[in-house]
Amino acid sequence: MTVRIGVIGTGMIGRDHTRRIAQVLAGAEIVALSDYSPEAAEKAKADFAPGATVFATGEELIASSEVDAVLVCSTGSTHEAYVLAAIAAGKPCFCEKPLATTAEGAKRIVDAEVADGRRLVQVGFMRRYDAGYRMLKRVVDEEIGTPLMVHAAHRNPSVPESYVTPMAIHDTMIHEIDVLRWLLDDDYVSAQVVYPKASKHSHAKLADPQIVLLETAKGVRIDVEIFVNCRYGYDIQCEIVGEEGLARLPEPMAVTRRLDAKLATPILTDWKDRFVASYDVELQDFIEAAAKGTASGPSSWDGYVAAITSDACVEAQEAEGRIVPISLPQRPSLYA
Repeated sequence: MTVRIGVIGTGMIGRDHTRRIAQVLAGAEIVALSDYSPEAAEKAKADFAPGATVFATGEELIASSEVDAVLVCSTGSTHEAYVLAAIAAGKPCFCEKPLATTAEGAKRIVDAEVADGRRLVQVGFMRRYDAGYRMLKRVVDEEIGTPLMVHAAHRNPSVPESYVTPMAIHDTMIHEIDVLRWLLDDDYVSAQVVYPKASKHSHAKLADPQIVLLETAKGVRIDVEIFVNCRYGYDIQCEIVGEEGLARLPEPMAVTRRLDAKLATPILTDWKDRFVASYDVELQDFIEAAAKGTASGPSSWDGYVAAITSDACVEAQEAEGRIVPISLPQRPSLYA
């Protein structure tokens, strides 16, 4: 069957997902669009989905009999209401992160999905679909023995003045929070944040860089450097140290140059370029599950755990080096 998809939010990521489904992926078509800016929705329709209906609200789009499945790509504060409406309508829903802006909101989504009795929600943690991370997971699972330590880094060349200290967790490290749980098949039990010397490129409302220290239930120690004004490029690093060896996330493929008396490899500067292929794989997975009336990949539970962990990390940012415990409720059997 061809899955009829409605997209809520046609800004940067929603527009790109509309293009992706219309022009790249198989098994789906865009039949509906909605955005708080009707002009943006009409532009996406004209460019990628001329047969789509533009709805005045996301709620009307979700309720439409024309729509089989929903993509929620609107601003984060709207996600919870749209995802709950999709669950109530019995429609598979792909939700860009965050699942909700609070852990309580994410818990309401988990409760609604458990009450429905089936997986309907996939959260947009696309790193699980990245070829490099998938290769890394295979090596971690099969070759290096029991993981002991993880060293990771998330570096951006720069961020706008509106970017403030808590966003280093909610907007940036949220991807490490999810993908490291997945790589290790483990959960977090504590968080601590320490601050090195501040970069001159930061500002009064942003502590940059930061180092987040996590401990897992299995005793793995994790350090994640967050440096969002590193200047030199967009750079994602991950090294897992096991009992028998270590494994490192591969660098993005690039051509090495011998030029102007230098040996050099270019570094990406845009996160969209770094993970462009993973978005294709991620949404194809959603389409194939939605055709069966369900969802796969990162779940509402994963979104809820990420929210709980993020809140603990933000608390740790303000705790002057104190270790903050992370406590998770029992995982429902739906997400086993």
